[in-house]
Amino acid sequence: MSQEETAGAGHVGADTVESVVRHQLSKALGGKRGMLEAAVPTIAFTVSYLTTDDLRTALWISVSTAVALLVVRIVQRSTPQFVLNSLVGIGIGALFAWRSAQGGGDASDNALAYFLPGIIYNGGYALVMLFTVVIGWPVVGFMVGSVAGDPTAWHDDPQIVRLCRNLTLMLVLPCVIRVAVQAPIYLAGRGAEDAGPMIAALGVSKIVMGWPLQVAALGGMVWLLARNHTPVESDDQEPAAEPA
Repeated sequence: MSQEETAGAGHVGADTVESVVRHQLSKALGGKRGMLEAAVPTIAFTVSYLTTDDLRTALWISVSTAVALLVVRIVQRSTPQFVLNSLVGIGIGALFAWRSAQGGGDASDNALAYFLPGIIYNGGYALVMLFTVVIGWPVVGFMVGSVAGDPTAWHDDPQIVRLCRNLTLMLVLPCVIRVAVQAPIYLAGRGAEDAGPMIAALGVSKIVMGWPLQVAALGGMVWLLARNHTPVESDDQEPAAEPA
């Protein structure tokens, strides 16, 4: 794969794997604004539920916050992707809460159910990502391939594969931590006579382990990337440094 082909296909002028991955990760996270838009509706739900102890009120406040952010995006004619992601998450959580209520759950059961989709999502996401590592096709490699114009050519270079494996594990880590912390809290709430403290703990952990944890993982990825200079055009030259 030549440098000209890489630059032409990727539209980022990248000549190293590190710069390609930085570009794609920045695009995927939406920058500071995208991460903030993903977090604000969750914060609104958690704070309003903890102060009102009313699930319906908390859902309405959370949805209203997300809709307001969506309107701003539309007026500015910028991408609403991250606000829509928040709305989808709220909708799925509300569906779980509604099903809990339909099944005879009380207010605490319904509030706990709102947090269940996030735990399931993080667990499933981590399993899929780890599976790609185990089979030797780490998912970050496909970010490189999408820019380079060939979705699988990166797999021919063992050094790029190792780098992408380590980066994929960095992406998995926040999901594993969330499940490890939140799943026991959820189960404890299901078995408690008073689930209020567990609901509060889930709300706080969802905020603390949301975008702050993702930013921390991204910082680790940037540190890892800064230690390497692995050329994309590996057919014509040797890599400058061995990835960790």
